[in-house]
Amino acid sequence: ELSPQEYFSSLQAGRASLAYFSHNVSPGAQPFLEQIEHSAEALQDYGVSVVKVNCPKEDVSRYCGKENALRKAYLFRGNMLIREFPTDALFDVNSIVANVLFALLFNEVKYVETLADLQNIENTLKGRSNMVFAYVPATGTAEHRAVMEAAFVYGTVHQFVLTTEAMLLKDTGNGESDASSARLLFCHCQRATDLAQPCRRTAMGQTLTMLNIHRHLKLMGAPLVTEVAEDPEKVSTVHLQLGLPLVFILSQKETYEADRRTAEFVAWQLLGKAGVALLSRDLVDLNILLRSNVALKTPDEGVPIKYLVLEDTDEVIKLVEDKNKVKRIQEDEEENEEDEDEKENNSQDIQDDQVVEAVSRDKKRELPLEQILVLTEETFHSALSETARTVVLFYASWEAVSLAMLRSYTKVADHLKGMQGVLLSRVNCWDWPSVCTAENVTQFPTIKIYKKGERAVMYDGMWGTEELTSFIMLSRVSCPLKLATVDEAERYLRGEFPSELSSYHHTSLLGVFSTATNEARKAFEEAGNILTGHVTTGMYFEDDALALSRKYAVSPPALLLSRSGGQSVEGIALSKQSAQEMVQMIRYELLDVFPEITVQNLPRYLQLRKPFLILFGDGDISQMESKEMLKLAKGGPQQEFVACWLNLKKTPVGRGVLKAYFATVPSLPVLVWVNLHAGGQVFKFPSEQSITETNVLSWLGKLKAGLEIPSSTLSEEDWKPPLPAYDFLQMMETAVPELALHTSHHRRDTSERRPSESPGGDTGVREEPSQETKAEKVGSPGRDLRGTAPRLAAREKQGKRHSEL
Repeated sequence: ELSPQEYFSSLQAGRASLAYFSHNVSPGAQPFLEQIEHSAEALQDYGVSVVKVNCPKEDVSRYCGKENALRKAYLFRGNMLIREFPTDALFDVNSIVANVLFALLFNEVKYVETLADLQNIENTLKGRSNMVFAYVPATGTAEHRAVMEAAFVYGTVHQFVLTTEAMLLKDTGNGESDASSARLLFCHCQRATDLAQPCRRTAMGQTLTMLNIHRHLKLMGAPLVTEVAEDPEKVSTVHLQLGLPLVFILSQKETYEADRRTAEFVAWQLLGKAGVALLSRDLVDLNILLRSNVALKTPDEGVPIKYLVLEDTDEVIKLVEDKNKVKRIQEDEEENEEDEDEKENNSQDIQDDQVVEAVSRDKKRELPLEQILVLTEETFHSALSETARTVVLFYASWEAVSLAMLRSYTKVADHLKGMQGVLLSRVNCWDWPSVCTAENVTQFPTIKIYKKGERAVMYDGMWGTEELTSFIMLSRVSCPLKLATVDEAERYLRGEFPSELSSYHHTSLLGVFSTATNEARKAFEEAGNILTGHVTTGMYFEDDALALSRKYAVSPPALLLSRSGGQSVEGIALSKQSAQEMVQMIRYELLDVFPEITVQNLPRYLQLRKPFLILFGDGDISQMESKEMLKLAKGGPQQEFVACWLNLKKTPVGRGVLKAYFATVPSLPVLVWVNLHAGGQVFKFPSEQSITETNVLSWLGKLKAGLEIPSSTLSEEDWKPPLPAYDFLQMMETAVPELALHTSHHRRDTSERRPSESPGGDTGVREEPSQETKAEKVGSPGRDLRGTAPRLAAREKQGKRHSEL
């Protein structure tokens, strides 16, 4: 309490003070004096002193002399009057502190009444700093005080904007809020570099108290995504310190860019509710990470981190918003594992699909995929341009045949380890459907080999390791390979040229042409392109081609067929002129004269659509039988049937074939005639006769004459798949529209509802996006967790989709 003279002489430049001038205090002013006295300590924290000035009766100065002046309080900075307040506006401590700070920060805290004013402030801040926009129903309230106290502390960091206009709150997209409740929005204007793009806003969910605002601003100032390269148990962020959970998106180097965008998208959705970190599998050695794509760490001490497998980012957001969801997901996963273990233990013998059974049996075995590069939408084309030859496996991570194929593919990668100029890679079409659609991949799995500047070659052989390795090796060589000298041609026939295939056993085909046979040469070149990877073809058309053709007793155009490294060279006249006819002829000539039938090569011989004369043996056949059967195969009637043999020890499925023919397995060896393409009749060569060319030809004569009775007749049932093939990519786009997100970097409006899962396929109603949401769509990633985890062990609910379709 000071006299007027003492008060005005004590004023310091730049220091604020709140003064109340009074004569003898009337009983009506006593409540006000009590409140202003209580506010003194709070205002002192902000450098504002509170003074009661006792006016002498004789003082008739400006502040002491007038009656109505005694019903006011005055705010000075130094000796300059800043603001005068009616005492009825300073009704409690909150109103005193709020109004005093509002007056002191009048130039720092902008007050707006219209949306245009707010947008003008936003535009000036874009690219420079952020804005804190607060709505309070009235000034002088506790919420108003909290905002002004925050502005006093953070005003140099963020631009504070205040309004009491409820309509303006509605115009900012928060009209659903109760107008009687104060609201605070953090506007991320620093990130908005485009004037046409509104500032992204994050609403504070708690009531407006100084502590909550401070907490919210600390969260807004934290990094959007934290990158982690250590044990997540040791990680501590501002979110955990402030009592919020931390979500880890598990990443790997091959999909880093996509994972980073996914993490940023999740972080924006959870801003203020949880922190988001990107955890690299490559830098953290934790086995549990291999089967998870999301982890959740809560601020509760002693609670272990939860590792989960989630489908999309919606599930991550629900995970944070619904605390009970973590428990439910873990219970579901445990139930699924128990169900799968029960099936594995008790139901293996009744699996209707042998591939599914094999994948299910080995589901817990991790595949060594380190040598196979993961390609994404961003890295696909750059990877193709960086390597001379890129092998790409297009697959679906939930589909059994794809997973079985991955096992073969890892073995191929092991065989070709360290080979220069060949890159083995894979694209998960479930994660990147746009890549697979662009490459015209409509079935899984599909393998293509890309060579710089040339069209891709698609692999259409068996999915075995040996067959696929052979295809990749042979596709490294130009087909046809143009040979410049007779010496090169001779070395090629001996299997010594090209050098990369010198240690690789294969059949060599050499086309010999003269200058007068250009048309046949062009057809042969085209046939070679078609056969790339399946066989090596060479071409010789130099001036001395006649010398080479005379050596092997052929005249150009001709084909020299070299088996077993040049030990035998067979000359064939090229009478066929079209490329397709040459392809068919070459494929036929590549077939063995007396082949051993295996699971892998059976389709090639079935394509001939001829009767089979099969010798079944329990091991290798005797030299005598082999010699006699070879005579039959090379004899006159060889064009009429396929003479072959089957080793039951090497190909055990042959026992099942014999049971289908005779109900029981007969004594071996046994010679069988079967025509699968006409009638399905099965004839058994008399066991009492020895297998000689003469005896067999005599028996075949009786068959043609209808004198032999068939041992059995096979069913006319057509060997077709039970259901037509699915174009999964097309179904994914039509049935699950949100997966079309992958085709661009834009995400769908967050207000869009998921399509209905009813059989009719009715889609949900789409709401019109707000201006803010439209802006948020730009540059945002998809809502799924596409590349975050190597989801090789397909989840049960994904596997069921096939039967539902």
